[in-house]
Amino acid sequence: MTVMHHQGYEAVVEFDEEANLFHGEVMNLRDIITFQGRSADELKQAFAESIEDYIALCRERGEEPEKPFSGQFIVRADPALHRALTTAARRAGVSLNKWVTTALERAVL
Repeated sequence: MTVMHHQGYEAVVEFDEEANLFHGEVMNLRDIITFQGRSADELKQAFAESIEDYIALCRERGEEPEKPFSGQFIVRADPALHRALTTAARRAGVSLNKWVTTALERAVL
């Protein structure tokens, strides 16, 4: 599986060997946006056009296009862990949000 990027949107792409066609779908949205192409160039063009069409459709409806990630998510933790994280953040002299963000960055980067 391959991931493509366009204007902050990400899509996964798979190859259908029988149809000799690449299929893509934009990830992490409630709306479903798909595209296809027979070559890499055709696929890139179809992805860009699908995003532009989605943005135009949202404008017509008077809606804001959904963005894949807002930068916010809720984490549920055991109260004892929550307390320990808050204590660690205070010791480090940063907010809990900053402490957790830094820890997550270290884990994935």
